[in-house]
Amino acid sequence: MREANNMSAHCQVTGRKPGFGKQVSHSHKRTSRRWNPNIQRRRYYLPSEGRTVTLRVSAKGIKTIDRDGIEAVVAAIRARGEKV
Repeated sequence: MREANNMSAHCQVTGRKPGFGKQVSHSHKRTSRRWNPNIQRRRYYLPSEGRTVTLRVSAKGIKTIDRDGIEAVVAAIRARGEKV
């Protein structure tokens, strides 16, 4: 069963995207499928700007923010040219 998901499954921090492959049934019939990353919408407070930002991050992206800090991660996102 497919999930109706109109938003792209793309992490703003790590850049993770869906992986594609084949689902193989018991009779060995192959159909296309995709593995979506664990994308979540998270709000973070930026003390330097005095406001919150909403990011679409994967579970690994959340760990990256915990490790490096939100200020450094937002600076890296902006250096890539993405709007935050």
